[in-house]
Amino acid sequence: MELWDIYDSNKQRTGRTMKRNDWCLKDGEYHLTVLGVIVRPDGKFLITQRVMSKSWAPGWWEVSGGAAMAGEDSADAVKREILEETGLDVTGCEGGYLFSYQRENPGEGDNYFVDIYRFVMDFDESDVKIQQEEAAGYRLATAEEIKELAAQGIFLHYDSIKKAFEL
Repeated sequence: MELWDIYDSNKQRTGRTMKRNDWCLKDGEYHLTVLGVIVRPDGKFLITQRVMSKSWAPGWWEVSGGAAMAGEDSADAVKREILEETGLDVTGCEGGYLFSYQRENPGEGDNYFVDIYRFVMDFDESDVKIQQEEAAGYRLATAEEIKELAAQGIFLHYDSIKKAFEL
């Protein structure tokens, strides 16, 4: 069973955990999510397309990410998520933490912090190994192409993370 730490409004662990997707959080309680933007030196970003079997936003484009596990810090969580979802190991790559934002969903039990990371990595497309359960495919896109996907309403979290695509 996957457990997530519960955080207070100051982004400090409370010492309590919740089951994955249990949505039991009270107002003022949060879980931690991470997003990892990968950019090549040529300025192209690695983005993935969500599988159509996802209940939320099937077929939409996104960057790698997910929830931090109980006891896991943000930096380790983003490296794990990127490795699981793309097969790329960003350990030792240029870049790192950029910024955070938080979402409040009063009465829904799903409040969260999101830590945004960006890594510069020179890789070949043959290095990318997509996690089939998560992604239908991937592409290398310019910041302008990502902005266009967002304008079409099919790029997750764009308004919250668009600063991560500024080089």
